[in-house]
Amino acid sequence: MARGTIPGSTGSVHPLRLLGDSVLRGRSEHVTEFDESLEALVESMFASMYAADGVGLAANQVGVAKRVFVYDCPDDEDRRHLGHIVNPRLVETAGVMVTGEEGCLSVPGVRARTPRYDIAVVEGFDSRGEPVRVTGTGFFARCLQHECGHLEGGLFLDHLSGLTRIRAERAVRRAPWYTA
Repeated sequence: MARGTIPGSTGSVHPLRLLGDSVLRGRSEHVTEFDESLEALVESMFASMYAADGVGLAANQVGVAKRVFVYDCPDDEDRRHLGHIVNPRLVETAGVMVTGEEGCLSVPGVRARTPRYDIAVVEGFDSRGEPVRVTGTGFFARCLQHECGHLEGGLFLDHLSGLTRIRAERAVRRAPWYTA
């Protein structure tokens, strides 16, 4: 991402992939080239995330099976966290398991109380290949775990159980965008 630019300001908005699209369930590939095309992808991911009113977006959600995600997410103390991570690795989860409201841009309109740790640490690189380490607490920790999960082919629905899972699956089947 070019220094001094507003994230997403030079990117193109791409349609989001929805539950049922195979790219969401496959493990994303590691990025090996840190070049202008990667920076353009990051910019377009920011633009797409903002257009969908999201707080995080993984590359496979716009149909690109690469290990990249962007975020513009508050924590529980309303501090804003803005950035992107290439080849992220969730290296630590800690604290207590908190069950909180969660949704997903690839499962629009469906929300469920989802268990996540309240501390998460992710390591990876920026779009220029410089190492980054991000620590999140509260809602931001939830976002980091959610986006890392996408790159492994997971969705927040996978963390649900019992009646919560049944209700979420029923909501998916009733959603106007869902095709069996």
